[in-house]
Amino acid sequence: MKPVILYLSFLISILLSCNPANHNNNSYEADVVVYGGTSAAVIAAVEVTQSGKSVILVSPDLHLGGLTSGGLGWTDTGKKEAIGGLSRNFYHRIWQYYNKDESWIWQKREDYGGRGQGTKAIDGSKRTMWIFEPHVAKRVFEDYIKEFKIKTFRDEWLNRSSGIQKSNGKIVSLTTLSGKVFKGKVFIDATYEGDLMASSGVSYHVGRESTKTYDEKWNGVQTGVLHHQHWFWENISPYKTPGDSTSGLLPKISPEPPGEYGTGDNKIQAYCFRLCLTNNYENRKPFPKPKNYDPSEYELLLRSMLTGRKDFFTKFDPVPNYKTDTNNHGPFSSDNIGMNYDYPDASYLKRKAIIEEHKNYQMGLLYFVANDTRVPSDIREKLSQWGLAKDEFTDNENWPHQIYVREARRMIGAYITTEQDVLLKREVPKPVGMGSYAMDSHNVQRYITPDGFVQNEGDIGVKPPAPYSISYGSLTPQKNECSNLLVPVCLSSSHIAFGSIRMEPVFMILGQSAAVAACIAIDENSAIQDIDYNDLETLLLDKGQVLTLQHLIK
Repeated sequence: MKPVILYLSFLISILLSCNPANHNNNSYEADVVVYGGTSAAVIAAVEVTQSGKSVILVSPDLHLGGLTSGGLGWTDTGKKEAIGGLSRNFYHRIWQYYNKDESWIWQKREDYGGRGQGTKAIDGSKRTMWIFEPHVAKRVFEDYIKEFKIKTFRDEWLNRSSGIQKSNGKIVSLTTLSGKVFKGKVFIDATYEGDLMASSGVSYHVGRESTKTYDEKWNGVQTGVLHHQHWFWENISPYKTPGDSTSGLLPKISPEPPGEYGTGDNKIQAYCFRLCLTNNYENRKPFPKPKNYDPSEYELLLRSMLTGRKDFFTKFDPVPNYKTDTNNHGPFSSDNIGMNYDYPDASYLKRKAIIEEHKNYQMGLLYFVANDTRVPSDIREKLSQWGLAKDEFTDNENWPHQIYVREARRMIGAYITTEQDVLLKREVPKPVGMGSYAMDSHNVQRYITPDGFVQNEGDIGVKPPAPYSISYGSLTPQKNECSNLLVPVCLSSSHIAFGSIRMEPVFMILGQSAAVAACIAIDENSAIQDIDYNDLETLLLDKGQVLTLQHLIK
């Protein structure tokens, strides 16, 4: 019997070694591989599981949720009735959390209502809540991972130079810098940067197209267009010595002309961190002085304030427990204009340096305004009462883990969403979700006007007349480039259309729709471009997705 037992043991070891899911300690396999740690990535992984398929979530991030758990708690909802499916379920879970008395640690629930702007924080009749603290969003995403038993690999970065194996127009596997290999039938790139998409040989664009490229009005260079309050109201000199061009430019003002109106360029809208601040003394950490702090970086802000400008605190949007989601506002604020152009295609090391520079800039901005005696006293003294929330981002010195990548690469896919779609000027084929927020681009560049003053350019805000549909074709590459990849974040759209699509609820909507499509493609054994749209539409509606105006949630 002993030889038989040895023989059986040998066979078992051979079979185990041939298991495709565990060929070795560094090889893993699932029906769908989702790359990214964003809100869209988590929701896509949840949907794959709900659809009965196996999934692996490969995240370069340690903390899941992207901007949703990274400080953007004042949700840019647009029309909430256009938000359905798992995206709405996320905001329902937020409501469930805050419906408990113990969740209100620093503030009474009845004392919080959130500021207006058409967004109610708590929608009790719909059992949803749209405004929240960062750690609460993170908790909801982690609950999804545990509840659906999603196999998750964190701090795993795609090997962008040689990590994609393709065969016959399909991705076979992706390999990370640690050497782990992830195989799947369908892949979803749910990153803000589109690294999987780009490394797979899929066409993409960085920057603004011209107005002529897609027959758009609001694309390209927009000199002279002043939509929000994020421009200089007064004539301010850009030079170190006011009026003296020989003295050199103040920091972060471009010496180059902005370009002709309507022309395209390789520039992208500004990034910043969405900070969680508090003026609750018990939970407040005074603004730290950053390394390499240089007050001269904020001379332009000082000149603007000394003209009498008083709108520094306009975007201290209140989230629960006496905290904020603090965003950019005004001509010189948290947006680090012009300092991110290289980010989309940059190496990991270069991106890290860009992120660090943005952090130091924004940290220095707060320190400057709160401490420099040249700042008008009413502004300085008020900001001194604020600080970072001690109970947020506790492993990162209370600073967000995620920078606001408002725009990076955008795929050139099977269908390109443009302002014609957003403004309801044409019928959208094969809708898989809706957007409704304004076409919103933050400033792109800071330049010198022909008459010798400083000005910002690129800030746009154009509202659609109603919620608009987003085509399935915008989630898929051109078939000849890749037939098993879906891209719900760096999707196929023009710069200005992406300015509306780029809202976190929409990313979650599209993440779910991409996952449903991936599962259909597996069942039909077809390219993702060739799946039966009628099947996709039926499943999405069954799952509570909102696809067209007639489906809006009442």
